[in-house]
Amino acid sequence: MTEPTPEPGRTAAAGTAASSGAAGANSGHDRYADRYGRTPGPKRWRRLGALLTGVVVLAGIGVAYVGWKNFGPKDIESEQLGYTVLDESSVELRIRLTRSDPTVPVVCVVRAMSRDLTEVGRREVLVQPSAGEETVQVSTVIETSENPASAAIYTCTDSVPGYLRTE
Repeated sequence: MTEPTPEPGRTAAAGTAASSGAAGANSGHDRYADRYGRTPGPKRWRRLGALLTGVVVLAGIGVAYVGWKNFGPKDIESEQLGYTVLDESSVELRIRLTRSDPTVPVVCVVRAMSRDLTEVGRREVLVQPSAGEETVQVSTVIETSENPASAAIYTCTDSVPGYLRTE
C-alpha cells in the first residue's frame, strides 16, 4: 500500500501520528492548540489565585486602617455629664475630658441654647495640664443673652489660642 501524503504545512511524523488510533485523539487536540492557543496550566491558575488573594488582603488592610483612623480612639474625648439652668442668664455645664497626653492643655468650646435651640451663650474653657491623670471633670458657668434651656459641648481641641495660654 502507498503511504498518504502529508497535508501542506504538516510534517510527515504528524501525518503518520494522525493515522494511528490513540495518537490521533492527541493530534486533534494539538491541532486546536495550534489554532486557539493552549489552555492555562494549573501553575498559572495558582499564580492568579495567589495574586487575587494578595490584592484582597491588601484592600482589607487598607479598609481596616481607614476605619481605625476615622473611628478609633481619639487623642481627646469629651463627654457631657449634665447641665443645670442656674437662672435666666446662666447655665452650668459639667463635662468629663479624657486625653491621651495629660501634659497637654486643651480648650473646649461650650454653648448654651434656648428652647428653640438657638445659641444664646458660648464660652471657651481652658483645661490645664494635669499631673498624670488622663481623665478630668470640669464644671463651668455659661453666661447667656436670653433664658437658657440647655447646654452642650461644641468641640474640644489641643490647639489652644494664644490669648488663652498662661505660659
